[in-house]
Amino acid sequence: MTREEYLEHCRSMGGVTVDQPFDEDFNTWVARHTDSRKWFALIFDVHGRPAVNLKCDPMEADFLRSVYEGVTEAYHMNKVHWNTVYFEADVPDEELIRMTESSFTLTDKKKRKK
Repeated sequence: MTREEYLEHCRSMGGVTVDQPFDEDFNTWVARHTDSRKWFALIFDVHGRPAVNLKCDPMEADFLRSVYEGVTEAYHMNKVHWNTVYFEADVPDEELIRMTESSFTLTDKKKRKK
């Protein structure tokens, strides 16, 4: 999946806003909950490679890092709770979508409290 395809997927999710919050940075995007404005995906470049940071259960985060070369500890975020996933790596599109939906749920205060 390319960055553009991923951004389009995020835009198609209900209750999601995608924006560029940093002045003069035209390569970084944030997908966030529309109501709380809380991030669930940070889409950016890591050393010239397009990637996304996604929140993840700590045990699952370790597992995913061991299974896919394209999943590493989060770049510039909490390395226990967040992973960096590289686009156009060995992570299947379906798995990237599943990880995105999981991150969306983990960062949604309303769903976590229920």
